[in-house]
Amino acid sequence: MARYIVRRLLTMLLTMVLVSILVFAIVEIAPGNVARNILGAYATPEQEASMSRQLGLTRPVSIRYISWLFGSDWQARVEIGLPLIQTETTQGLVKNARQWWAFAPNGDLMQWDVDGGKLYKIVRLPDGKAERILDDDSWKVDENGQEYFWGIDRGNRAAKWVKGAKGTEYLLDYSGWVEETDAPVEYIPLGKGLLRGEAGISLRYQAPVSEVIGRRIFNSFILAALAILVSIPTAVALGLLAGLNEGKLIDRVISIGGLITAGSPDFATGILLIMIFALWLKVLPGAAVFTSADALWQTPSLLVLPVLTASLVEIGYILRITRSSVVEVMNSPYVRTAILKGLSYRQVVTRHVLRNAMMAPITVIMLHINWFIGGLVVVESVFGYPGLGNFILNAALYKDVYSIEAGAMILILLAVGTQLIADLVYSLINPRIRYS
Repeated sequence: MARYIVRRLLTMLLTMVLVSILVFAIVEIAPGNVARNILGAYATPEQEASMSRQLGLTRPVSIRYISWLFGSDWQARVEIGLPLIQTETTQGLVKNARQWWAFAPNGDLMQWDVDGGKLYKIVRLPDGKAERILDDDSWKVDENGQEYFWGIDRGNRAAKWVKGAKGTEYLLDYSGWVEETDAPVEYIPLGKGLLRGEAGISLRYQAPVSEVIGRRIFNSFILAALAILVSIPTAVALGLLAGLNEGKLIDRVISIGGLITAGSPDFATGILLIMIFALWLKVLPGAAVFTSADALWQTPSLLVLPVLTASLVEIGYILRITRSSVVEVMNSPYVRTAILKGLSYRQVVTRHVLRNAMMAPITVIMLHINWFIGGLVVVESVFGYPGLGNFILNAALYKDVYSIEAGAMILILLAVGTQLIADLVYSLINPRIRYS
């Protein structure tokens, strides 16, 4: 069993690597322009080109993938020639704002800026403030006689300035996008990489993906957990009831109801429930609008319609699988033998039918746990619910590659993890199953 689990974990790692490469490739060839999404529809080609350089989108896709996985600070260190460290500060209303600095031999933390063609060093003081010092003697000369300098700019990037180059860059501050001259000609956005606990900076939210996605995962987990608690016990109970009463009226009613709910699209079910409970009866909110971080606990009614929508489809699907499995087991030779041996109907059902009939439903349930977390895109979109599925959808539309990658890794962990749990449950239900 231990060797089997190790193999499954190694397979999961390989799957994650292959999917991450595939996602990077798909996002790369997909239509869309991140720079235009950030700057707006009326951005000029020059502004788009500048923003693309700042985001590192002009770098080869293979280098960007390696930077996402292993980090880019080690690449920047080669160009700058100094160690790089990351600090956390508070900037205005932003808590735990991350800043990158070059670490000088004398212990100074430094960034740089070019203003009016002159190079300035920004030194971080012990009290957290910064001092701006002229550093024009630090320009270097390349083989062509051109003066240049590699350093850390104020946007958490390694930047290459070329003396005399009159480039333009666009910085986002509290007043909006600000145009500045004397811009670098090359950028390396800095990050530690996924393997060092940093999934990158969201291009849409301009914040670490781990911070942006964390709340969305929690919201989807709450929605999925409630839908699972509602749908799975209900579906299994109804499927068992229908299977034990094959051909009777109750079996036909349950089977037709399950077929209707399983065949109805999520968006149609959601819209129908909104019309009934929000527009006609006016007893439940028709949209899951979160006005605060604690909206789930302050207004639990926000969850009722999304949970009901997600549950109805699953109830119909799982109950039909359960019913079929129960009918098959009830017609098996060993069940007929148990009945002929004089066992009571209750004993036959509890000892023989339930254990064997649950094999197929467990497979479906474990497969659909992954869907409950990441596949609720339609449900979350219909109700405006801020969950992981809706987050991944918006990230894909925005071409926010690091957010898409983080969401994909989470879904792979869920998919492989739930299947591993299903295999372990199989071995408990049926002792004849052995893994090696």
